[in-house]
Amino acid sequence: MWTRLLPALLVTAAVAPALAAATDWQELAPGVRARLIASDRLDDGLTLAGLELEMPAGTKTYWRVPGETGIPAQFDFSASVGTGDAVVHWPYPQIDRSQGYLDYVYYGTLVVPIEVEIAAGAAGATLALNATLGICSDICVPAAASFALPLAFGAPDPAQSIRLDQAMATVPVLWDQPRQPFATVEAGLDGSLHLANPDPTIDPQSVIADLDDPSILFETPQKSPDGALWTLKPLGGAGVKGLEGRSVQLTFLTPLGPYAVTRTVAPSQP
Repeated sequence: MWTRLLPALLVTAAVAPALAAATDWQELAPGVRARLIASDRLDDGLTLAGLELEMPAGTKTYWRVPGETGIPAQFDFSASVGTGDAVVHWPYPQIDRSQGYLDYVYYGTLVVPIEVEIAAGAAGATLALNATLGICSDICVPAAASFALPLAFGAPDPAQSIRLDQAMATVPVLWDQPRQPFATVEAGLDGSLHLANPDPTIDPQSVIADLDDPSILFETPQKSPDGALWTLKPLGGAGVKGLEGRSVQLTFLTPLGPYAVTRTVAPSQP
């Protein structure tokens, strides 16, 4: 059933220094609240922060690739002071077909880690985040919130550091196993992707193909009778032209956890 889209809900946090390494909670939608947290550790000029969400049962938000009906997330760190790059690390999502559409989502409690560079010689650094997230239950709300969190490393707050470490453990890491996860990644003549000789530890139901274009989605891989070839057909059956030479990120689960690999799509082989 189609959901009704409501105007964005805007809430803004005070910019006062936080107690410990967390801002106050903000309500993003009924029963949904969020805050910004930070680690008490600084390693080689880098620290971890995170956007923490608590959502009631049946309410969801979306991965960096939202899927068919999802609302894409937007993170803006431009108002930060004394920081360099801020990189968002997305935990592996749930592949959700519960409403008859393909979406990549999170339910319940979520921490999205953010790796923050502290500028050399910076004193009194503050991480500022203006975020817009899709929040969906019976209705969908593009909820916007603003946070500002002073980053101080003198007062330990191990609870937040542990929470961030746990969240990072759910973020896909670059493939580092002895053999390649797929021998080749090729474009099919029908606009599909062909993954040849997959590593046997990869769960085919978990594979997500991302062409850096949220409008292009692929179905769950179909396995050849011998299992040596997995075919990802474009969602809806419409062929995707010009896949050759494009970069595709493949994200997937194994018994060792979530992984990702980026490959260039090779031409179809006769």
